[in-house]
Amino acid sequence: MQVLQGPEARAALTRSFNDVPVPDAVLARIHETFGEALTPTQVVERIIADVRDRGDDALRDWTERLDGHRPADLRVSEAEIAAATIDAGLHDAIRTAIHRVRAFYQQQPAHGFLHHGPDGALGQLVRPLGRVGVYVPGGLAPLISTLIHTAVPAQVAGVPELIVTTPPTRDGTVHPAILVAARELGITHVYRAGGAQAIAALAYGTPSVPSVDKIAGPGNLFVVIAKRLVYGQTGIESLPGPTETLVVADDSADPRFVAADLLAQAEHNGAEPVLVSTSPDLLNRVNAELDRQLTALPEPNQTWARDSIQARMKTVLAGDLQEAVDLANLYAPEHLCLLTRDPWTLLGQVQRAGGVFIGEHSMEALGDYVAGPSHVMPTGGTARFMSPVNVRDFQNIISVVGLNEDTLRRIGPAGATLARAEGLEAHARAIESRL
Repeated sequence: MQVLQGPEARAALTRSFNDVPVPDAVLARIHETFGEALTPTQVVERIIADVRDRGDDALRDWTERLDGHRPADLRVSEAEIAAATIDAGLHDAIRTAIHRVRAFYQQQPAHGFLHHGPDGALGQLVRPLGRVGVYVPGGLAPLISTLIHTAVPAQVAGVPELIVTTPPTRDGTVHPAILVAARELGITHVYRAGGAQAIAALAYGTPSVPSVDKIAGPGNLFVVIAKRLVYGQTGIESLPGPTETLVVADDSADPRFVAADLLAQAEHNGAEPVLVSTSPDLLNRVNAELDRQLTALPEPNQTWARDSIQARMKTVLAGDLQEAVDLANLYAPEHLCLLTRDPWTLLGQVQRAGGVFIGEHSMEALGDYVAGPSHVMPTGGTARFMSPVNVRDFQNIISVVGLNEDTLRRIGPAGATLARAEGLEAHARAIESRL
C-alpha cells in the first residue's frame, strides 16, 4: 500500500476530465474491431457521422457489430413492455425507489416568478423541455436504478415525453426489469440501442428514433465522448463516466465500513476509490479489511474490484481533517463519504462534490438506489462546475421584461450611453426613439 502525503497527495488528486486514461484492453478492442489504431474519440466520430448519414441502417449495423445483435425492430413494443414480469421482491424495490426519488425531487424549488412593481414587470418563466432522451447502460446487468434516477427528475420537471435507449442482450431482448421500471414510470418509448450509436440517434434522430432536446444518463467512455461531441445539436445534463468515491475517515471510523464503501464502488469497471485519513493505523486496518472482503466477493465482482483497487486506488494520509476536506475539494469527487467522529461539522467546508454521504448509516451504495437524490452525478473532476441530475436539468428558464414608460425614461439614458460605449449606435437609437 502506497500512502501519499503533502504535495505528492495534492498532485495525485489534481485532475481534469481529459486526464482519464484509456485502458490497454479498450485500445486492443478498438484495433480488433476497426482493424487500425484509433483513439476513442476517432471511433465515436465515425459512429456519429455514420448514424447521422444513414439513420436506422447505421444504428442496426453498429448494434450488431458492437453488441452482437441486429435488431429488426429498434423500438420495444408496448405489448412487450406490458408483458414483462420479474420477481415480486424486485418489483417492490423498484416501486420503493421510484417513490423515494420522486418525493425527493418534488421538494426542489422549480418554479419561476413574475414581480410587478413600480418599474413594471420582471421575472422568469420556467418551462419543461419537450422531449428528453434517457440513456441506460447495459453490459452484464440491467441498471434499473439509472432509469429511475434519470427519468423521475425529468417527470417532476414536467417533461411530457421520455425516450429510453439501452443496449440489447445478444438475443435482442431488453432485460424485463428495465421494461417493468419503464412501465411503472409510464414510459412507452424504449429502444434497443446503446453506445455512441444510441447517443447519435437521440441527437440527430432517425426514422425510428426521434431526436431529443437533451440527453441524460451515464455511460462508458464512448458514451461520454459521444455526449460531448453532440452537445450543441442537443443538450446534455453532464458527463458522468466511470464512478469514483472519496472517503474521508478519522481514527473513529470502523475499518469494515470504510473498506465496504470503497469496494462498493470498486466493483464498477474503471472505478477509482480514494481514501483520505488522518490516522495511519486506520489506513493499515482498512488495507487488511480490503484484502479480507475482496476474497469474500464472488466472481466476477472480485476481479472487477481487485482491478480498481490495484490499478487506481489512492491512499492519502492527511495532517488533520481540514487538510482532508481541502484534498476532497481539490479532487471534486462524484461521491464524498464522511466517516468521522462528527461528520456534520465538516459539511459546511465541502465545496466540490457530486454528493455527500454523512456517517456510517448513509453509505453511498444506498444512495445508488433508494435514498432519494439521483445517483447520476458528475465524474472526472467535473463536479467543480457540474451538478447531479436534478429538476432544473429538464427545464428552460425564460426571462420576462415588461417595463413601464416612467422606468424607460429613468434608465433609458444609461442604456443608450452603454450602447454607444460599445460601438452599437443602432442599440442607442432604438432606446432613444422611445424617450
